[in-house]
Amino acid sequence: MRKDFSPAELPSADFYRLLTAVVVPRPIAWVSSTSPEGVDNLAPHSFFTVASVTPPIIQFTSVGRKDSLRNISARGEFVVNLAPADFMAEVNATGTNFPPDVSEFDAAGLTREPGLTVSVPRVAESPVALECRLYSTLEMGDCVLVFGEVTHAAVSAEVLEGSHPRIDLLGPVARLGRDEWGHLGEVQELGRIRKADWPGDFRRRDVPQV
Repeated sequence: MRKDFSPAELPSADFYRLLTAVVVPRPIAWVSSTSPEGVDNLAPHSFFTVASVTPPIIQFTSVGRKDSLRNISARGEFVVNLAPADFMAEVNATGTNFPPDVSEFDAAGLTREPGLTVSVPRVAESPVALECRLYSTLEMGDCVLVFGEVTHAAVSAEVLEGSHPRIDLLGPVARLGRDEWGHLGEVQELGRIRKADWPGDFRRRDVPQV
């Protein structure tokens, strides 16, 4: 038995809360940018993913026109820092609606680290920083999708196994519904099934077939 929800019948804020409760877990793009006046901004955005492999492009969504979007549109560059669980309180603090002349780096007691290919600072406390050049933006409803071409990736040697980042050492935090946050749980390895190895009958014996 299911309960039906229609976006045409619910207030948009209510349907938004429904979506963010079921589209989970959502990785957090901890976006640093710099205003034309030179103020370093830092903000978490949980509508975030990889948009392209070649060229390497990542994408986050600005829900409304926030400082991150204004700064990136003006300067054409930004950094996406991984949001680590050990700094969940600081990640959350940088989501406070400070005025544009206040730097979240300073408010949250975080350390600036110079970028290699961009003039925007990275978060020194984060194990990963993806430096980006603005590729394009796309307005969609009341949001703006921001696409950035990754020009450099800086990864702490402490989280690497050879040249591969270990998920247990990265310790990413994720957004869930309401004010809920998620930590890395049990990790399982499951290889993709090749057609040549297809078992033929893949029905779950414990699930009723419709």
